[in-house]
Amino acid sequence: MSATNGSIDNRYLWLGLYFLFNLGLTLYNKAILLDFRYPWSLTAIHTLCGSIGCYILYALGYFTPIKLGEHENMVMLMFSVLYTINIAISNVSLNLVSVAFHQVVRAMTPVFAVLISIVFLQKSYSRMTYWSLLPVVVGVGFATFGEYGYTAVGFLLTVLGTVLAAVKTVVTNRILVGRLKLDPLDLLLRMSPLAFVQCVFYAYVTGELGRVQEFSASNMTVGLASGLIVNGIMAFGLNIVSFTANKKAGALTMTVAGNVKQVLSIILAVIIFKLDINITNAFGIILTLLGGAWYGKVEMAERAKRSVLPTVSTSPSNDQHTLLQDVSIHEKKNAENN
Repeated sequence: MSATNGSIDNRYLWLGLYFLFNLGLTLYNKAILLDFRYPWSLTAIHTLCGSIGCYILYALGYFTPIKLGEHENMVMLMFSVLYTINIAISNVSLNLVSVAFHQVVRAMTPVFAVLISIVFLQKSYSRMTYWSLLPVVVGVGFATFGEYGYTAVGFLLTVLGTVLAAVKTVVTNRILVGRLKLDPLDLLLRMSPLAFVQCVFYAYVTGELGRVQEFSASNMTVGLASGLIVNGIMAFGLNIVSFTANKKAGALTMTVAGNVKQVLSIILAVIIFKLDINITNAFGIILTLLGGAWYGKVEMAERAKRSVLPTVSTSPSNDQHTLLQDVSIHEKKNAENN
């Protein structure tokens, strides 16, 4: 996983893999949850596959974990809680709403990402950025008007999941490119076992684990078991490409890629799951996605503008330094002559 100039290190390759894995897993999760309605247990399978996969790659020498101090380990523990809740809430809400509704509300991730950055990171944004977020908010209002595959609880959990996704994206980027600079696989190795224990514990406390045992005794088939294993492997793959793409491309680009994925998710969900949406909902979906695209365009333009702004150096350049030396020598000679 070391940086190279080859194609494997190309950020667009990782973004493409993230796009494909994210889209595939969203639709696959919904299909699995139609037969296996146990979101916390499904999340436990995801994190178990992540743990096994990371240990295998570690044993094969693909990466070397760095040694962390007590404070850093506490940060990892807190992040694992966020990591677990984010995945689980997404699966819980996906079990209660349609894929189309889930993805429309998820399109509000940029809104929450901006709010989080303003409140906690003291960042400021241009007026055009705020204007670009307006159609996203209005579009979600139209898209969620009326009944087309969601409940009140499902709506609240989907919004909560969207907030958590925004927080996770921002925090992940700071962990991977900040002071710690963890390898994506190193981060996943630390997160997955903790998340697995947390998921199993919560499934036990809520009684879901007992229901899974009853379900498995009479309804588990080879096909469903194989489907769950493949689902877990896909989740492991998504985590690898998600962390790697986040590190290479940044949180903003990840958000834009996520919005593109949402367009295809909604279209495919309507076709695959035969969803009925009215004109108002369709208008809201289009408005939300256009707003997300506009936001991404504005942010990328401003990012490009910031990258070409001249920087003010606190120390003279080589030419300036030479000129200053010449002036100093000339003045010194004049003083000696006088």
